Amino acid sequence: MMRKILLPILIAFYALALVSCESKQAVIPNKVHSINDLGHKKVGVQIGNTADIYASDFGGDTAKIDVDRYTKLADAIQALKQGKIDAVLSDDQPAKAFVRENPSLRILDEVFVEEMYAGVVAKGKEALLDSVNQALAAMKQDGVYDSLFNTYIYRTGDYHYQKKVNEGPKLVLSTNAQFPPYEYYENAKIVGLDIEIVNYIADYLNRTVEIQDIEFDAIINAVSSGKADVGFAGFTVTEERKKSINFTTPYTLSKIVVIVRGDEAVENDESFAEHFRKNFVKDSRWKFIALGLRNTLVISLFAALLGILIGFFVAQIRSSNDFNGRYKVLNALVKVYLAVIRGTPMMIQLLIIYYIVFSSVNVNKILVAIVAFGVNSGAYVSEIIRSGIKGVDPGQIEAGRSLGLKFRTILYSVVYPQAFKNSLPALTNEFITLIKETSICGYIGLMDLTRGGDIIRSMTYEAMLPLLAVAAIYFVIVAGLSACVAKLEKRLKKNER
Repeated sequence: MMRKILLPILIAFYALALVSCESKQAVIPNKVHSINDLGHKKVGVQIGNTADIYASDFGGDTAKIDVDRYTKLADAIQALKQGKIDAVLSDDQPAKAFVRENPSLRILDEVFVEEMYAGVVAKGKEALLDSVNQALAAMKQDGVYDSLFNTYIYRTGDYHYQKKVNEGPKLVLSTNAQFPPYEYYENAKIVGLDIEIVNYIADYLNRTVEIQDIEFDAIINAVSSGKADVGFAGFTVTEERKKSINFTTPYTLSKIVVIVRGDEAVENDESFAEHFRKNFVKDSRWKFIALGLRNTLVISLFAALLGILIGFFVAQIRSSNDFNGRYKVLNALVKVYLAVIRGTPMMIQLLIIYYIVFSSVNVNKILVAIVAFGVNSGAYVSEIIRSGIKGVDPGQIEAGRSLGLKFRTILYSVVYPQAFKNSLPALTNEFITLIKETSICGYIGLMDLTRGGDIIRSMTYEAMLPLLAVAAIYFVIVAGLSACVAKLEKRLKKNER
């Protein structure tokens, strides 16, 4: 059965990938030739970036920009290439990296705005802020600063700072490793100008470094909540941000530039094998998928078990209250739990548990995800089980009581076995949903299957193969689960005969 399902999927995957790799990109006319042309155009920006603010304020009411916001700049670049938007506002250095990898794009000569970059430290940690600033000053005095800028910005040198302190307390860095040359992946490691600056700072403080790769718009929250000590990710100093975070001494001047499409078509002459090698084989990039898959399976399995435990407990309380009016206080509490969990998005719950509930505790992120998804799933599982219990003929309960059986014995021996069979299809749907919901783990810097594909996209600037690979793996997992449950249902039906 699985072979019949998977074979068409694999054939479709290969066909789509082959078409995408061998097609010639059509010429999509460029509509933006100067900054003055941005009015009434669709312009892509990264969420949380100051380019978002500048784009929103541009042109007033007469020449307002239609801003499209993306979690990742790579997604905005892909949308630009496909003609979904007309331009992208980006910092100049990442823009140059994007254009080097995408010859069909170019950067306008005009500069949209200039700005200063600095690191961020939480309010109330002024001692750490002073130490970081002293380290930045020492780095400039030692000549390390100029050497790093020659390597990463001016591309005239090959100097790399070597970390010296490898034992001791950690300096936790939050960043978004999709912002070359400041932070990006190379050979499965996060590297870049900001990373080497933080390595120098950590050595100055006699500390090791732990890097958290999270979404850009979550970095300030991570630093403010104490989940990270510092944040370096090309942060522009603004008065609005100063209200919630402290900035270090600015360490570089940057520019916001406009990326647009070129005027000529670009021949895509790479074969499918070359594209496959670039996305998965080169630098062992498949390991991002493998690690993400492992974490997705671990989180899904243990969250499902936790969800079943919570769901069974809640369903038992509610069912007992329905049948004989017991546990009134507990029933009221679980109703509040159900209302809150079902009334708020899963992503919000994950962020609340990570940044608020565990704000002062250094907990493993996989454990945080298991707790968050398990608590969420438990609410839905409880209602599924309760509906299965209600589906059992009440006459059987009355018959058990007439035989003198205790209510608990009736539940465990008569009601629950039938309720399980009644609830099995709905429980399967809930577990399938749980597996797919783990794709939001990237918001707390956890590598799941989806984020593994995102990292590959940020390195290769290609969408088709990584996305198709991730989609195919999710499909295989879900199809396998569905097939196993189908066999279980057949076995249960045989037992009924």
